[in-house]
Amino acid sequence: MGANEFVDYYELLQLSSNADAETIERVFRHLAQKFHPDHNNLTNKDRFIQILEAHQVLIDPEARAGYDVKYRDYWNRKWRLASVASDMSELGDDRLARERILSLLYVQRRRSMKSPGLGEVEISRLLNTPLELVEFHLWYIRTKGWIERLDTGHLAITATGVDQVEQSCSLSPEKLIEDHDLPDETAQGRKASEEDLRAANE
Repeated sequence: MGANEFVDYYELLQLSSNADAETIERVFRHLAQKFHPDHNNLTNKDRFIQILEAHQVLIDPEARAGYDVKYRDYWNRKWRLASVASDMSELGDDRLARERILSLLYVQRRRSMKSPGLGEVEISRLLNTPLELVEFHLWYIRTKGWIERLDTGHLAITATGVDQVEQSCSLSPEKLIEDHDLPDETAQGRKASEEDLRAANE
């Protein structure tokens, strides 16, 4: 993680941005114990250090006020990201919901290869969809191999996922290659080949 990269401490601690000090303290103690290097076989030391930093900032009223300014700016940028993704598909049924999640992760990776992932809570908020439903879609998408879990804990689209987005989502006409975009001889050659194939099968 880069030195200047913003860390969503609320996402890290799985907290609402309106959480009070008592809730922050309770969740911190639980996560600190869970990820403490002495009790964690996964030795996720970096995650533990981030949890300590998040607690230090959020438990201090003055430090938290300064952090919240950056947090709001961070989410304003994320909402713009969601706006771009929403243009690619309409959220209606489960299939379209999964397409929109993939679109969101597609845009995130395309915009920032150094920080290509999003957290579950981020995705839920950006799509205005209950976290429980998002988790179902993420399970399906991950099982298909379209997304992966990064070392940061975030989810990012894979190369296979990129292919899926480009095949499934509506692309603007200029991004599609049709016969009329090809040289005449190429389009004619394709048409002739198709006719020959049909004749051979008759």
